[in-house]
Amino acid sequence: MIELKNIGYFEIFNIVRTGISILKIQNGISKFILGVLAIFTTLVLFKMSMFYYENYATVNRAFNWGSLLLALVFVGVVGYFLVKISDQNKKLNWAILLVMLLVFMVVATTWVLVVPKTQLSDFGNFWTRVPGLQHGAKLYETDNDYFSRFAYQSGYMVYVLGVVKIFGYHIFAIQFLNVIYQALILLFTYLLTVKIFENIKVARLAVLLLMIDLDWFALNSQASNQYLGSLCYLLTFYLIMQDKLWAYILSGVALTIGCLIRPIGPVVVAGIVVFAILYTMFENGKFNYQKPLKILLSLVIYLALFSLAGWGIRASGLNAYGLSNYDPEWKFVTGLNYQSNGTYSPDMDRLIDASKPRKVMSKKEKAALHQEINYLNKNNKWLSLFINKVGGLWSQRTMATNFTGYSQNHSAKTVERVDYLAYIGSIILIIFSWIGSFSLFKTKFGNNLYLLLLPMLAFAAAQLLIEVQGRYRIEFLPVVAILAGLGLYQFFIKKDV
Repeated sequence: MIELKNIGYFEIFNIVRTGISILKIQNGISKFILGVLAIFTTLVLFKMSMFYYENYATVNRAFNWGSLLLALVFVGVVGYFLVKISDQNKKLNWAILLVMLLVFMVVATTWVLVVPKTQLSDFGNFWTRVPGLQHGAKLYETDNDYFSRFAYQSGYMVYVLGVVKIFGYHIFAIQFLNVIYQALILLFTYLLTVKIFENIKVARLAVLLLMIDLDWFALNSQASNQYLGSLCYLLTFYLIMQDKLWAYILSGVALTIGCLIRPIGPVVVAGIVVFAILYTMFENGKFNYQKPLKILLSLVIYLALFSLAGWGIRASGLNAYGLSNYDPEWKFVTGLNYQSNGTYSPDMDRLIDASKPRKVMSKKEKAALHQEINYLNKNNKWLSLFINKVGGLWSQRTMATNFTGYSQNHSAKTVERVDYLAYIGSIILIIFSWIGSFSLFKTKFGNNLYLLLLPMLAFAAAQLLIEVQGRYRIEFLPVVAILAGLGLYQFFIKKDV
């Protein structure tokens, strides 16, 4: 009996020791992730400061500095009242949120009515092809056209066709649906913040900082897939956080729709997988197999539904390539071009000749890719390119207002001022998200925060290699806004969250 008792105590000791070790490892990994985030936001802030100095600090000083100061005062005053209003009454909390969403929808709809209805760039590719498709035209002519090279865009094309089928060929239907999606994004930004920090006041501030960012919502006038895609990804995260079987099943459906609409699914999936391994497989120092299996169920549902959707698109005759990427080289050719800092440029676009077969152009693009890599290796420009790309994607203007065609019916001076006012929203998000990233080291929050941070950091890492545009960050601006809400909150309290 004594020997058995001794063995029992020894086993208990080992279990406790193992649990403590796992917790130490998990805490170490968490601090590492927060450290990476802090470095990232610091770099974004530094590049934003450089961009501001080079483009705005020394020109139109009265308007630029005055507008920025007024915007900060506005955020401070409104933020102060949002924090001072009690959060103990549930009805009052919802009333405040609904008022904020209503104000946003009025402003966002007004923006849609003010800017031209012309659909530009890739957005025009979706909208202008609809009448032809309705009368039997093909989505593409050769295997080197836009929709054959980037067949994964077919998912959003189906959505556009569906909206036109229901509401007719009226761009306002697409635009107003975008406004609704944006309002729902604000709602889920609020819900996710409350879920993570259990702090309604931080959630109010996060919504405030995102809703005033014209750089974020300006693309609602275009047939843009970013808002619906962003909403689906946020919904996926929120459902996973519910930790219920039905929610895991629905999260797989939401993830599928998100990837069909806005195909950045691989980085989101990568973030979810890492989260599952680091934060659900071991909880409180104990092995837990149920949560990882439930998340695996979500991913299996996503893979099955996405594959089925690809088959359906091929079977429908819309696109023989399904949802594939038939031109994997192009994003890397542009993304590793040092002269353009990894952004789209007309010079790079000249490589494309849609009249030539994909096999011919693929060889040409591969040759160009090797040239870019050799240049970066020979001149030791990799780090410089990566830093510049972080600035282009996260620190500079999203260029959303440029895609509205606002310059068609307004003076150059007006356009310049509107573009700057839009960028002020990004500046405020960048400043307060930087503060928020450091505040995390002394703030209590649930591990669910990492379900948002890991996909965003995975996205940021992937963008180091492929083409970047400022508007590509739109999907993750709600996550940035959550950090910014926490950062702004620090100015109104004397104790930790």
